[in-house]
Amino acid sequence: MVSAKLELLGMKTSTITSKGQVVIPKEVREIEGFKKGTKIAILTFKDRVELRPWKQFNEKMALTLASEKSLAKEWLSKEDEAAWKDL
Repeated sequence: MVSAKLELLGMKTSTITSKGQVVIPKEVREIEGFKKGTKIAILTFKDRVELRPWKQFNEKMALTLASEKSLAKEWLSKEDEAAWKDL
């Protein structure tokens, strides 16, 4: 299994308000390019939560979906379905 090397750039803290809001510290916003009005994707995992600019996430997701659609044309045949049905 190949794991991506994660480089920790720093650590900041913030407090969740009663409305569930969190302030992203200025230094972090500058690193990721977050600015007022930027739409973000919130990815939840078993052990963490990630905030990403929506544009970045949306572009990667579009590439993934495009790849799946193009591969599906070759992979989803009656012969393939018959071959895989008992596995």
